Amino acid sequence: MSRLQNKTALITGGTSGIGLETARQFIAEGARVAITGSSANSVAAARAELGDKAIVIQADAGNVAGQQVVAEAIKNAFGHLDILFVNAGVAEFGPVEQWSEAAFDKSIAINVKGPFFLIQALLPIFSKQAAIVLNTSINAHIGMPNSSVYSLTKGALLTLAKTLSGELIGRGIRLNAVSPGPISTPLYGKLGLSEEGTKAMAAGVLAQVPAARFGTPSEVAKAVIFLASDEASFTVGAEIQIDGGMGTL
Repeated sequence: MSRLQNKTALITGGTSGIGLETARQFIAEGARVAITGSSANSVAAARAELGDKAIVIQADAGNVAGQQVVAEAIKNAFGHLDILFVNAGVAEFGPVEQWSEAAFDKSIAINVKGPFFLIQALLPIFSKQAAIVLNTSINAHIGMPNSSVYSLTKGALLTLAKTLSGELIGRGIRLNAVSPGPISTPLYGKLGLSEEGTKAMAAGVLAQVPAARFGTPSEVAKAVIFLASDEASFTVGAEIQIDGGMGTL
């Protein structure tokens, strides 16, 4: 298909999981794609896989000054930007009494502060029919224990999808959000849990999903493609929940 033919797109956190799968599908739909990743290893792996089909930029999603650097790289590569998928994020969980200020600030920086200032930095080069899709989470809607800070950050992003929609639609920029439930990605391996702990957490989460399975990155990517494409030209400030019914409980 070619729903994104001749579109330029930036995917943050595009070197693994949902971001990388979305990059693959954007390319298949005809887009010129740039992705960011935070680690040298993930950047190298993505470059090896995607080759000249994508521009791969190493960037810290939580560093405000770095967002301007990313915007300059996109301007130099494409001249303008049609699609932004804000996907980079960190998921850290724990009881409220165990949170340190440093850990709290890290989650806020990566999940909220960096995305806000990236959008700001990109404003001069967004096209007049641009689409921004924010990757939030079903955790913004449910009271999952030990997810207080993660849910807070995703709720903030969801609010941005609403407020910036009203502010930017006059410039021809649409904002929408996807809110995944549990998705099979490398994210769960980054939580610092033992193998047994990871399996126990996964089983506990799965018990809350009416569809009785984890989702796939491809299922999220397909929703992002819709929101980024001209098929969603009248969709503004909306949220698509991709959660197997988890948010209905």
